[in-house]
Amino acid sequence: MSAFRSLCLFAALAAFLLTGCGVPSGQPRPGSEPLAPNQIMDFAALYADNCAACHGDSGRGGAAIALADPVYLGIVDDVSIRKAVAAGVPGTAMPAFAGSAGGLLTDRQIDVITRGIRSRWSRPGILDGANPPSYAAPTAGDAARGEAAYKIYCESCHGPEGRGGPKASAVTNDSFLALVSDQGLRTIVIAGRPELGAPDWRGNVRGRPMSGQEVTDVVAWLASRRAAVPGQPYTASNLSQH
Repeated sequence: MSAFRSLCLFAALAAFLLTGCGVPSGQPRPGSEPLAPNQIMDFAALYADNCAACHGDSGRGGAAIALADPVYLGIVDDVSIRKAVAAGVPGTAMPAFAGSAGGLLTDRQIDVITRGIRSRWSRPGILDGANPPSYAAPTAGDAARGEAAYKIYCESCHGPEGRGGPKASAVTNDSFLALVSDQGLRTIVIAGRPELGAPDWRGNVRGRPMSGQEVTDVVAWLASRRAAVPGQPYTASNLSQH
């Protein structure tokens, strides 16, 4: 072996040994430590861990509404989204995620979720030319008027008295009404459930979108059918509903 080749091999071996001496044996290298839960700021990771189980992968819907519905995002503002994530929705399966409310997420993480939902799934101009009902009810509803509006706009799918029909499930079922808030009902009536084939407020009767007051009244009628004491034995008529 030539002296020059021996010198090169020695230099390479020395460089390898010096590189290995930079980190003591058993000590993790810089950047290899996993992030603490409160340090995760990636939307995809936060959504998967906290939201996907109910709202579906990529916001496509599941037990709860699809957050990736552009119509829904066209009527709801970021303040309302953030409030729901942080404080939850009392009386429903939507828990509070903010640390100040007993959850496990920081304020910054909740901001990441709120911004991510909007930036990924909204569609600017989706409501151009439309006049949707307001996200929150501006006035009280009338259950009697709501029953009449239900027959016009909803009965063909959800059946008489909301007991379910050939196209859609029951909406006066005790279990369903015990798990959804009035605002949740309003959101569904306005934005629909596109992942389930349910139209928004414009598509129930061709050429006749629901007015804001009709939406409010239908929600009042549905709410009037809610069991006074959820968890108690339900009515016989509800046991047979879808």
